Amino acid sequence: MTISWLIHPAIALAAAIAAGCSGADARLESPRETPRQSGVIASALDTSRLQRGYSRAGQLPRLRSLVVQWKGDVVGEKYYGGATRSTRANIKSASKSVISALVGIAIEQGKIRDVNQTIGELLPAETRGLDGAKRAITVGNLLSMRGGLQSTSFNNYGSWVSSRNWVANALSRPLVAEAGGPMIYSTGSTHILSAIITRATGADTHRFAARNLAQPLGLTLRPWQKDPQGIYFGGNDMFLAPREMLKIGTLYLNRGALGGKQIVPRAWVDSSLVPRTISPFNGNRYGYGWWMRSAHGHAIHYAWGYGGQFIFVVPDLQLVVVTTSDAESPRDGGHTGEIHRILEEEIIPAVSQSGG
Repeated sequence: MTISWLIHPAIALAAAIAAGCSGADARLESPRETPRQSGVIASALDTSRLQRGYSRAGQLPRLRSLVVQWKGDVVGEKYYGGATRSTRANIKSASKSVISALVGIAIEQGKIRDVNQTIGELLPAETRGLDGAKRAITVGNLLSMRGGLQSTSFNNYGSWVSSRNWVANALSRPLVAEAGGPMIYSTGSTHILSAIITRATGADTHRFAARNLAQPLGLTLRPWQKDPQGIYFGGNDMFLAPREMLKIGTLYLNRGALGGKQIVPRAWVDSSLVPRTISPFNGNRYGYGWWMRSAHGHAIHYAWGYGGQFIFVVPDLQLVVVTTSDAESPRDGGHTGEIHRILEEEIIPAVSQSGG
C-alpha cells in the first residue's frame, strides 16, 4: 500500500501520531495539502491535542479507522488492525441514516407524498388485513422509531431475520405503544421503509440509492443483503469505506449539497436533524435516522452502527469525524463510549479552543 504523509511544518502530526500508536498495525494516510490548508492548520489546529486523541484511539483493539476532517481538510487519518483507506466496513445501523436520505429524495421526486403518508397507502398488499391503527403508521413514525410496533431488534433480532418474510413479521408484531409515541428502536421500522422505497419508486433500494445518492457523491455502493422477498435490508449491512462515510458526513454538514450539487433536499436534511424523540437507553435525541447529542456547547449529529461505526457531524465547528471498527465481538466492552470520549475530550477541543 502507498502511504501519503501529511507534509506540514506545523504538523509533525503525521510522524507524531504514527509514533504514538501501535507500529505496523497503525497506518496514517492523508491527502496532498495546499498552502491554504497548511496555513489554516498551522495557525489554528491544536496538533498535540489531536495527537493525544489518536494515541487514545490506538489503545482500542477493535478500532479500524479514525478520520478527522475540519473546515473541509482532512487533518488526521489513521487505520488500524491491517485496515487501509480502501477497506470497506459493514456500517451496520449507520445504514439507517442512508435510508433516511433516500426517503427524503423520494419525497422530493414525488414518489412518496410526505412524512405523513401511511403504510396503508404505500404498502396496500403488505398491510391488507391489518387493523386500522397499524395501517395508520406513517413514514415519519418509522423514520423516528415511533411506529409503536414491538421491536425486531435486541432479543427479537435473530428470530426476525430468520423469518420467511421480514416485512410481514415486523408488521405482525403487536402495537406496544401508540404510533407517534415513545421511541422503540427497531430495525424492522427502517426495513419497512426499504420496502416503501422499492414499491414507491419502482426500483429496488440499492438501485435507487446508487442512482440518486451514491453516483452523485462518487461512492461505490455495492449490493447488500436482501430479505427472502428480495427487499434490500433497510437499516443494516451496507458496506462503505471510511472516506465514503466522510462524504456522507460532509453532505449533511453542507445541508445536502456537495460539489456544487444539491443531492439531498436541504429542507429534508434540516428536518432530519430536528429531535423527534429521546432514547430510553442512552438519553440521546433522535430525528429521522440521525442521533443527536451535545458536547462543550456544540451540537453533534451522528450516524451510529453497532460495534463502533460512526459518522459524527459538528456543524458549528465544520467538523466531520468517521470511525469504523471490528463489529464481530458480541460485547461492546466500553469501545463505543471511548470513541465518544475521544471526540469530546480530544478532537473537539483540538479544533475549537483556537476559535473553531
